[in-house]
Amino acid sequence: MKATRHFPSYSAIICVLSLLLGVSRHHPASAEDAISPALIEAGHYQAILGDCAACHSASNRPAYSGGVPFTLPIGTLYASNISPDPIHGIGTYSEADFSRAVRQGVRKDGSPLYPAMPYPSYARMSGADIHALYVYFHNHVAPQAISPPANTIKWPLSIRWPLHIWRWLFSPSIKAAQKRTQSEFKDPILSRGAYLVEGAGHCGACHTPRSITLNEKAQTAADGPLFLSGGGVLEGWVVPSLRQENRTGLGRWSEENIVEFLQTGRTPAGVGFGGMTPVITHSSHAFSESDLHAIARYLLTLAPAQKETLWVYDPSTAQKLRKGDLSQTGARLYVDRCAACHRTDGTGYGAVFPPLAGNPVVMTSDPTSLVHIILKGGSSKSLPTAPSAFTMPAFEDTFNDRELADLVSFIRHSWGNKADPVSDKTIHTLRHTINMQETPVDPPPKN
Repeated sequence: MKATRHFPSYSAIICVLSLLLGVSRHHPASAEDAISPALIEAGHYQAILGDCAACHSASNRPAYSGGVPFTLPIGTLYASNISPDPIHGIGTYSEADFSRAVRQGVRKDGSPLYPAMPYPSYARMSGADIHALYVYFHNHVAPQAISPPANTIKWPLSIRWPLHIWRWLFSPSIKAAQKRTQSEFKDPILSRGAYLVEGAGHCGACHTPRSITLNEKAQTAADGPLFLSGGGVLEGWVVPSLRQENRTGLGRWSEENIVEFLQTGRTPAGVGFGGMTPVITHSSHAFSESDLHAIARYLLTLAPAQKETLWVYDPSTAQKLRKGDLSQTGARLYVDRCAACHRTDGTGYGAVFPPLAGNPVVMTSDPTSLVHIILKGGSSKSLPTAPSAFTMPAFEDTFNDRELADLVSFIRHSWGNKADPVSDKTIHTLRHTINMQETPVDPPPKN
């Protein structure tokens, strides 16, 4: 929740498929539907819930014209143009074509989409929501006569027909998906939360572990405790659990913490960075209050996937630092470079500078996210819900591998965190890996 990319609207692997979407235009069900402000606004909200802009609106291009790069082992994929342009965008799809692509992963020409497109999650979206989304894109979004750069997928993964087998094995039917999600809860608020998290929000696409065949190991809470139990490392960030683990999940977050985090990207319990930033920027900050509370309340029902000892604050480190005792390895580096913002007691300053004491990102078994943020820094975005922006400086050129290992190990051990130390060899490997995963400079669009 603190450092993921959804992209999920806050993520890389999830959005790859929508990059290749190739959908087009059709005639709306009726002229009345096409000009209905309420229906268009409903469709706009569905686009926000589905985080369409995060994958399909590159910073240097018009909205929904695609071009966002996703660098993967199979090559680089670029988000497709989903504006209603009839040649470069989605200008020729009928509503049935659109629905089939979004919910079943099949393009108009019958070829399958790559499973990075979260159509196993979108299959849970209702027909009414899909209709509103379609009307919005075809009647309100401006057409853009621009194509994204060509994908560079390596052969034989560029061959699409085997993906029909993948769909048959791992993608639920629309009927089965909707019945499974909507029948789990009698409480309408929890039911709405499940619908959003398991459907349009496609949280599992990042936060659920995947098998070697790239399918999510669990698609809903009913599939078992692997659902939202953490998705490994994605684009150089550890995707954490959204379940109720006390140390590495949301076990100590309240409903209000979750709501505030999704709405502003910051809360006294943690601050968003990495892959979660675009999710908040493009999507969750604009969710309605009722939907935010429904999501939070639903997440609070998810039992921990693994047993953990309870995190209990240990004041001994803070006491030593206040007395000027810097004998612990890494302590001097922390006081010199980190304590001004995160304090000697590790509690930070509210929603401005996040706590390191008890922070799930700090205590995960994999230190990648903590190393990444120290090396590269990060910035919270200015949003209507949180206008002030704050920056974590980059220390890539400040620490050598040994110093960074000492600092990270100090943070991971102090204030009751008690996570394993990190070696300079691990830091050296992570430094190289993180540098290799930096987002490439966008190439010029293909006209």
